[in-house]
Amino acid sequence: MSQTKPSKLSQEAAPGNRRRLPAILAALRPKQWVKNVLVAAAALFTSDKPRTLTDYIPLIVAILVFCLVSGCTYIINDIRDVDNDRHHPKKKLRPIASGDLKISTGLTFSIIGIAVGLTAAFWVGPKFLAATIAYLVITLAYSLWLKHIVILDVLTLASLFVIRAAAGAFAIQVGMSEWLLLCTLLLALFLGLAKRRGEVSAHGTSGSTRAILQEYSIPMLDQLLTIAASSCIMAYTLYSFFSDTGKSHPYLMATIPFVLHGIMRYLYLIHKHGVGETPEATLIEDKPLVVTVILYAIAAGVTTILH
Repeated sequence: MSQTKPSKLSQEAAPGNRRRLPAILAALRPKQWVKNVLVAAAALFTSDKPRTLTDYIPLIVAILVFCLVSGCTYIINDIRDVDNDRHHPKKKLRPIASGDLKISTGLTFSIIGIAVGLTAAFWVGPKFLAATIAYLVITLAYSLWLKHIVILDVLTLASLFVIRAAAGAFAIQVGMSEWLLLCTLLLALFLGLAKRRGEVSAHGTSGSTRAILQEYSIPMLDQLLTIAASSCIMAYTLYSFFSDTGKSHPYLMATIPFVLHGIMRYLYLIHKHGVGETPEATLIEDKPLVVTVILYAIAAGVTTILH
């Protein structure tokens, strides 16, 4: 009995598909998805509100939506910056810059991924959909224009974290806590400034990899980091005492030491080990920081039970 041999085209396509999938996943930057945990911050900052397990389903979908949508915007940004990335010591290894992922394939996947994400966002709710669209618009504006304007570039990145937090509030249908927005903004600003400092420390201010680095200096960034870190600690401390959640759960003040240690540890890593250029990697690779985050989560969970 004769057997039909697979065509040459199918033989070549299968290995190509196998190589393409890991490249797409890498281009989505899974390590960056840790930022999207902030979508769940609204649940913590409104822990005084009664909820059932089913109330958290839209929140889980919301986190997945932001992982998908943000990943697609990273691909679009990499397509735009492909020429600069090829001259960067680390970014040249990204799938688009290295040639592992074709620009046409990455763009097609991004368009489809964003469409799927917006459809899921509509299921979560109209306000969450609006927040997702706002995230997309601001992210694209940052890639095209805002990242070239000193100070405004960092503030724009911080605003994207605030949108994540607000989106989480829309997902679980609670009012946006001013404490949630303030603490999120200040923490994001702190991490954004640390990222800029790490970039300037690693690559200097010559602008060979990013022109905006010419507008910053280490002393300037250190001063801004001091302001952001102090403001973040003060805002969280006031939240733990004077917010509705803090008043309902007075033991929430027990989480303050973990916030203090986390920020101080991060400053230590910035100054003594030169990290900060990739905050998402630092937050998941430094064991003391990971332990601090875990202990904070446990302490916050326990304080919501105690009255």
